[in-house]
Amino acid sequence: MTNDKNKNQKSLVKKLVVNDIVSMKNNEKISVITSYDYWSAKICDNTGIDIILVGDSGGMVMLGYDTTVPVNMKEMLIFSKAVSVGTKRSLIVSDMPFGSYQIDSKHAVKNAIRFIKSGSDAVKLEGGIEIIDRIKAIIEVGIPVMGHIGLKPQTTKLWEGYKVQGNTAAAASQLLREAVELEKTGVFAIVLEMVTSEVAELISKRLKIPTIGIGSGPHCDGQVLVLHDMLNLYANIKPRFVKTYTNLSEVILNAIHNYIIDIKTGKFPEEKHSYKMEDKEYERLVKNITKIKKKLSSSSSLSVTKND
Repeated sequence: MTNDKNKNQKSLVKKLVVNDIVSMKNNEKISVITSYDYWSAKICDNTGIDIILVGDSGGMVMLGYDTTVPVNMKEMLIFSKAVSVGTKRSLIVSDMPFGSYQIDSKHAVKNAIRFIKSGSDAVKLEGGIEIIDRIKAIIEVGIPVMGHIGLKPQTTKLWEGYKVQGNTAAAASQLLREAVELEKTGVFAIVLEMVTSEVAELISKRLKIPTIGIGSGPHCDGQVLVLHDMLNLYANIKPRFVKTYTNLSEVILNAIHNYIIDIKTGKFPEEKHSYKMEDKEYERLVKNITKIKKKLSSSSSLSVTKND
């Protein structure tokens, strides 16, 4: 009965779609978090998070790369597939990695389709007016696209480094133009990364689609954080905009330390952690061993006698 009940509950879970996210604009703040594997996706999905972003940041926190640039399609597809298996409700958006859409529209569409086949519900591309044609081509084949402007981690290090965006009137105007053009092209939401709070507010009020902020102040329609940052599991980079909700790295370190001590001192495993044979089977085993010993002993004696 319990299994049937669980199956019925799962079947009643409403899978979020793009229109659900768009309708949250001006009605409800949108919660977004990153995930790159089955177990964390399952946990995040069970919390009721709105969007799970399979970010190319997985290359840094999961694979140890210094930046997001080295991440490739094969790696991102593995992340996306694992997340899709662990997700029942949340909308899954996958980052298209550097090199997967820059070449031309045909190449971009091909790779976007691969993400949908892996279980993603939408894709995210970094860039503004310079990639409008690729975004348009992907949308035209029926794949929802989330935009991303402001700080663009895939290329920003090549040009100016990690700097706050929109801190001059000219830069702010350019960001606003890009946001408007992306909306016209048909993206269903736009990530604003490290954009000044004032500019993020102006863009959010100007657009009819949701904005998702990361380091862009409280006026965006939603917020996204890297899971490993908010749990303090990734210490290589500590952005100012990250709020740490728990120190999970310390919890894990303490747990493993105690595990080692228990092994060294013989406290683990205890009897309750072991499996036992039935008494009758154990008795049979002892008898079998005794018989085998007698046979071996007898054969050894015969062998010695023959040699003599």
